Amino acid sequence: MQDQQLLRYSRQIMLPELDVAGQQRLLDASVLIVGMGGLGCPLAMYLAAAGVGHLTIADDDKVELTNLQRQIAHGEKDIGKAKVESAAGTLQGLNPDVQLTLLNKRLLGVELEQAVSNKTVVVDATDNFSTRFAINAACLKARVPLVSGAAIRMEGQVTVFDSRNDDSPCYQCLYQEGDDEDASCARNGVMAPVVGMIGTLQAMETIKLVSGIGDSLVGRLLLLDAFAMQWRELRLRRDPHCPACSQTPASPR
Repeated sequence: MQDQQLLRYSRQIMLPELDVAGQQRLLDASVLIVGMGGLGCPLAMYLAAAGVGHLTIADDDKVELTNLQRQIAHGEKDIGKAKVESAAGTLQGLNPDVQLTLLNKRLLGVELEQAVSNKTVVVDATDNFSTRFAINAACLKARVPLVSGAAIRMEGQVTVFDSRNDDSPCYQCLYQEGDDEDASCARNGVMAPVVGMIGTLQAMETIKLVSGIGDSLVGRLLLLDAFAMQWRELRLRRDPHCPACSQTPASPR
């Protein structure tokens, strides 16, 4: 690690749980973020600022005026620009050392599996069930940890699925095919800080997974009610009949 990096990340490195070794693991990590909207913007910004070495950001949308209320990596000057390009400028401004791969497309099928296969962690920052199911399946196949978050109206949730852990549930243990309620902010609305709160938690869980510190949210679902400003925690268990993960072979011991 270079002197400038030691200085940049000094406030993290002085934490005994992280130290230099943990910071080096962040620098060596490669994280895929799917979605550069309300969740993806703050989590990508915090991961870049914290020193995650390689971020791959995927989104096929362009910046619109209605995005600016909550998608803080974009500004008025970015309206009409691809979200990944707009976000890239913000992330480079925060930390020019971060390596970025921009995927201005909706990842599907083989392309999604390839994008997931060599990553340290995948973060789902999307807003539709079909994409979430596909990301979950790709992470199960590649045995890559998945940090999942969602926010709508004044509610949010976040959890971690880690198929390297034989006891970990997967996304489809929580939601089943057919649970296709429209979860978009365009139809339901959302309060701006709520996506920031959930996206920031996703960034924290990603940092913990990469650096190997703390206890992850595997097997636990955090639920936010921002009206009452209350958090609830639900225990999640692996569904032995889950169509996605019940056939996943046990990890070698």
